[in-house]
Amino acid sequence: MENPVIILGAQSLGINALDAFTSNDVVVYCLLDDDAKLQNTELNDVPVMGNTEDKQLLQLLGKKCEVFVATEDTASRRSLTTMLHDEYQAVPVNAIHARASVSEHAWLGHGNLIGAGAVVASNSKLGNGCLIGPNAVVDAKAELADYVQVGAGAIINADVTVAEQAFIGPGAVIVAGVKIGAKARVGAGSVVVADVPANQTVFGNPAQKV
Repeated sequence: MENPVIILGAQSLGINALDAFTSNDVVVYCLLDDDAKLQNTELNDVPVMGNTEDKQLLQLLGKKCEVFVATEDTASRRSLTTMLHDEYQAVPVNAIHARASVSEHAWLGHGNLIGAGAVVASNSKLGNGCLIGPNAVVDAKAELADYVQVGAGAIINADVTVAEQAFIGPGAVIVAGVKIGAKARVGAGSVVVADVPANQTVFGNPAQKV
């Protein structure tokens, strides 16, 4: 990546994105955050400047800077991504840690964060704005829709489909072929052996409705 990156969000997700970019020697120009306490501070020697809608800084997007959206709340990440597209014709780049393994035959949308040690296998598919935690696995032909979050060490086995905004907790295992519905939540360490309907929360081994 030739251009430096502006990261929107300077909390835990922003820290992870910053680590992913710097692991690839990508220059991060600054971070922006709406928390006034974080503004005018530094994060790993990178300045936290204005808020996430700072027009003066966002005007740099395009020819001079790239952007990554790292706000914690999914609704906020979606609205900021829409604002960037509509007002600045900017699309968030992917933040892929240098120690992640992403197959050249995987398909990735925009604005995804893939942590250290994570594996995204051949013929798998990630939508936009997905968060793949450290050491998580997205196996062959698995498909994740937009804004799916996969916790550290979770395993999404082959042919699994995960619908938009679903949450897969750290260490969870989704057995091959299972379908996870939109906004469903899978608790940490759970083993999911059957389909999970939209908006449902499951936990345990085997995972049961909570």
